[in-house]
Amino acid sequence: MTREIEMSTKYDPQQVEPGRYQTWLDEKLFRPNGDLKAKPYSVVIPPPNVTGKLHLGHAWDTTLQDMVIRQKRMQGYDTLWLPGMDHAGIATQAKVEARLAEKNISRYDLGREKFIETVWKWKKEYADIIHQQWAKLGLSLDYDRERFTLDEGLSQAVRRVFVALYQKGLIYRGEYIINWDPKARTALSDIEVIHKDTKGAFYHVKYPFLDPQDTYNGEHYIEIATTRPETMMGDVAVAVNPNDERYQAIVGKMLVLPLQGRQIPIIADDYVDPEFGTGMVKITPAHDPNDFGVGNRHHLKRINTMNEDATMNENAGKYQGMDRFTARKAIVADLEDQGYLLRVEPIVHSVGHSERTGVQVEARLSTQWFVKMKPLAEAALKNQKTADRVDFVPDRFENTFSQWMENVHDWVISRQLWWGHQIPAWYHKQTGEIYVGEQAPKDIENWEQDPDVLDTWFSSALWPFSTMGWPNENAADFKRYFPTDTLVTGYDIIFFWVSRMIFQSLEFTGRRPFKHVLIHGLIRDEQGRKMSKSLGNGIDPMDVIEKYGADALRWFLSNGSAPGQDVRFSYKKMDAAWNFINKIWNASRFVIMNLADDTQPTLPEKATWKLADKWIISRLNQTVADVSRLFDSFEFGEAGRALYNFIWDDFCDWYIEMSKQDLNGTDAAAKAKTQQILCYVLDQTLRLLHPIMPFVTEKIWLAMPHQGKSLVNAVYPVVHAEYTDPAAEKQMENLIELIKAVRNSRAEVNAPLSSAIEILIKPASAEVKQIFETNHDYIERFCHPRKLIIDESIKAPKLSLTSVITGAEVYLPLADLIDLDEEIKRMKKEAAKFASEAERAEKKLANQNFVAKAPEQVVAAEKAKLADYQAKQAAAEQRIKDLQAG
Repeated sequence: MTREIEMSTKYDPQQVEPGRYQTWLDEKLFRPNGDLKAKPYSVVIPPPNVTGKLHLGHAWDTTLQDMVIRQKRMQGYDTLWLPGMDHAGIATQAKVEARLAEKNISRYDLGREKFIETVWKWKKEYADIIHQQWAKLGLSLDYDRERFTLDEGLSQAVRRVFVALYQKGLIYRGEYIINWDPKARTALSDIEVIHKDTKGAFYHVKYPFLDPQDTYNGEHYIEIATTRPETMMGDVAVAVNPNDERYQAIVGKMLVLPLQGRQIPIIADDYVDPEFGTGMVKITPAHDPNDFGVGNRHHLKRINTMNEDATMNENAGKYQGMDRFTARKAIVADLEDQGYLLRVEPIVHSVGHSERTGVQVEARLSTQWFVKMKPLAEAALKNQKTADRVDFVPDRFENTFSQWMENVHDWVISRQLWWGHQIPAWYHKQTGEIYVGEQAPKDIENWEQDPDVLDTWFSSALWPFSTMGWPNENAADFKRYFPTDTLVTGYDIIFFWVSRMIFQSLEFTGRRPFKHVLIHGLIRDEQGRKMSKSLGNGIDPMDVIEKYGADALRWFLSNGSAPGQDVRFSYKKMDAAWNFINKIWNASRFVIMNLADDTQPTLPEKATWKLADKWIISRLNQTVADVSRLFDSFEFGEAGRALYNFIWDDFCDWYIEMSKQDLNGTDAAAKAKTQQILCYVLDQTLRLLHPIMPFVTEKIWLAMPHQGKSLVNAVYPVVHAEYTDPAAEKQMENLIELIKAVRNSRAEVNAPLSSAIEILIKPASAEVKQIFETNHDYIERFCHPRKLIIDESIKAPKLSLTSVITGAEVYLPLADLIDLDEEIKRMKKEAAKFASEAERAEKKLANQNFVAKAPEQVVAAEKAKLADYQAKQAAAEQRIKDLQAG
């Protein structure tokens, strides 16, 4: 045991935190302990994208994981927290392309190989930054097992999964309408599209009949309303509902496409809603997913009028080469000039935008690779009814998962990018035959590999098992640590990632990927707004750590909210977090300075314990039980509250103050006993706090008597049933309530604690009388009485301040300081307060649901509260009568 006794008078994180993390790494404390008799507990980090620095959301996410893994490590589990990062295909490629664009270079200028080399340099740059941030946060990660979604092991897993799903008929290639990002020039899945309200218009256009004899409502045309006139050159039909009586006479008639002159038919299809607009819609199969379905049913041609960058192509005629929005204006102007435009109706409508580049998405006809989702989704839903189910915390998020799985569409997995897992499919140069395999064809010179890469989420979906060595099912880590225990992530990626990990894990390992998935919310600013670059309200966690320290940030993040709820960041909350740590620091410093050279963090003989000792040990025991239970149910906010109340109120404000009597006294045995208890309680408290605030707890722990090198692998506190002492807790509550009542009464009349006063206590029972008599030394120390009388037969002096407490009434005869009318008014307020509390308890006990469902001890506690408030109310009302009677 080496003690580091230097402790400044004020908590300074810059003196506490630097260097500590490197020491932990040097001592290899974050590795699994290798004890095969110990129960394994594993967590895989949600791999951050190598697109930039970590934000506050990452800090929150990883702090919760670190708290879980640190506690389990201290509890003796064989723990693994596996780190890693995601290549984040489209997002990273977009960042690198933006950097190149600043030098007027495109990826096409570099070519695929050179461009990928450039992205790897970016990856190294940002991976280094993320490592530094993880270190600042104090994350206890096993870096020996770090993975990257493009490393060879994970690439092998990706190829294995792709080939297996293809051979099973669950991956297929086909031409479909997909979401297209014209800036990144790649396909997007549905969940990579964000819908935003955008100003637009309905353009009402005349579509003339081919036959001069055909009319509708007396006109030689029909009226079509469209929000996208730029796609008109791809129109192949106009559709009406077959049951719409208005249009039955014109189904089968031919129209002439305005500006283009091509002939198109009027067809009938159930897709058309007769109630929407005119009940007639133009059909453009290459530019709308619903029209694509209509086109398939009616064997219509698909005419794609746009290039990959959303400029118009040769099928757009005179508009070829124009940007889509420029083409829209030109087409509308031509429609007006040629007499086809009836009117323009401004609207606001929801338009899809790319999550990554922000540009408006196009529905585009394209040949892509897809995963057939229905059988995979059904298996995942079925598994939720078994013992191997994934438990969502809070459980309401299981509905989010289930609804998505029940309504899932086939997943487009190919991306027209260069950065990512290139699809393991090759096309024969002569025959066009498709070969799909984990390895390239042997006669590679005759084949050409598909240039597309896989959606980032395809590899991320394998993360819990691919990182453990799968597809080698005999890999030591896979056998030992999979399935993992807990995943921590935000509710915004349940669809993107959580769902996909579940169905891929079930498909390829036959097991769930994790037992629990803890869902947290988003970090918002003080006004409740989402943090974003556009609002300029983002907070860099490293800036917060620089000012307040990692432990203060971790304390705020762990106590911010209930599971699943958003949390608002504020510097006021950070000030409060720092203040709490400063309180712990100063209390610890006091304890350490008052220990003897031979004091150890072990408890003295129980026979030597006084009431305050029994009480603090019992309260510590209850706090250990509460915090352990609340951690197990991921109620970190409640666990923090239990710790805060114990440390600030019980230990600092009361026990440490009470300990000064023995520490400053002449009884050497009493002093040694109190030193031991202080040392023990501080040691246990630091252990409880360590998973949340690892730096400061380790610093303090190393400065006091201790066994071992670090709190990282010290033993976590456990409940000792023999230390639970409800009687001591009740007696101490009586004593504390008495001391608070006297202090409050003094404050009412500005009677300072230094002035000795007469204190009269009228206990309601012999039991309460004995508590106060036995512990009169505490009353004298904290209340400073000139005269103390404890007697059941006391008659309240007329001019005295009265306090009604549990089991007693307290009178302070301060005639020269008391205004009788004011005292009656004050007592009426007290009586009203007790009445209100009694009424609340009565209502709670009258609620049959509460009485039937709440644990027996909770109901009993509520009944005891009711009786206490009723007794206090009666005593207060009697005192009012006495004062009024004169």
